[in-house]
Amino acid sequence: MPIVIDDLLRRVVERNASDLHLKVGSPPVIRVDGELERLDEFEPLKTTDTEALAAELFTARAARDFKAAGQADFAYGKPDLGRFRVAAFRQRGSISMVMRRVVPGSPDFEELGLPTAVRKLIENETPGIVLVTGPSGSGKTTTVASMVDWINENRAISIVTIEDPIEVLHPDKKAVVAQREIGVDTLDYASAVKAAMRQDADVIVLSEIGDQETARAAITAAETGHLVISTMRTSDPAETITRLVGYFPTSQHQMVRSQLAGLLKGIVSQRLLESINGSGLVLATEVLVNNERVQEWIMSEQPTATLQELIRESEFFGMQTFDQSILRLVLSRHVDIDTALPHVRNGHQLRAKAMEAGLLS
Repeated sequence: MPIVIDDLLRRVVERNASDLHLKVGSPPVIRVDGELERLDEFEPLKTTDTEALAAELFTARAARDFKAAGQADFAYGKPDLGRFRVAAFRQRGSISMVMRRVVPGSPDFEELGLPTAVRKLIENETPGIVLVTGPSGSGKTTTVASMVDWINENRAISIVTIEDPIEVLHPDKKAVVAQREIGVDTLDYASAVKAAMRQDADVIVLSEIGDQETARAAITAAETGHLVISTMRTSDPAETITRLVGYFPTSQHQMVRSQLAGLLKGIVSQRLLESINGSGLVLATEVLVNNERVQEWIMSEQPTATLQELIRESEFFGMQTFDQSILRLVLSRHVDIDTALPHVRNGHQLRAKAMEAGLLS
């Protein structure tokens, strides 16, 4: 009996899983609270199974991308199941897919565990660039969706999102929200940003900045008075700024640094850590808020450690390092110290603080 994709996705929803893995030679696998679980009630998938599932799921664009490059990213949704982000790829000659569940609605900042400084980056009408960074699976999309939802609920303005693919739907609230999907509604990020500037947009949201053309479009939009929100796959604020500058030719580096010094509002870098009771994941953040000292660092190409020290000393401005964020999670008994240690820069200091608090002997 053929496997029906909606039956598998219903299992994902029932178990509150985040992902579904489909691979030849293995039964379907789901991820629950960060751990992979095989659905052994299903037989191992055959080549014909994943091919049939792909044929059922692929959009026209996804089919073209997969044929040309052996991989495709797209969205799939059903009213009774919700929306899923699909990554299809070839491995060992067969088709594999990973489907990530997009939970309906956007949690607020408190639910996510985001510090107050994150809201302050977007709550006023000052134009500029706000970046959310981290590796895949660190919750960047959810954080950006929460930012959009906060603006949507609190400001009567125009928001244009440019996404690849659309992952969270935003119905109009106080704001007017237009959501455009790459390959469906527009060709690419750069052309869509240029169009948004002619569409009376106040806020422009890009699902990712990953090349010079998109970075240039984001900078231009911010220069012309827009709030630009986007993500990058970088580990911390220092790497983010270095990566942005590095997208451009060396001859343009100083000009780009000058633009970023004036336009960057802040950077929120994220990591997800397993909670102390294993019941879920907890968010740790490193937050940079642009001020005169940060501007000086951007312009002068100082060492990464200098920026980390600046952030550590600037809690008054809402900044915090990963070490400071993770220490709070350990002291509040949200994260075990053994889980925390691989994610901090100064493990000795974390142990010392935990011992002072009586968490270690």
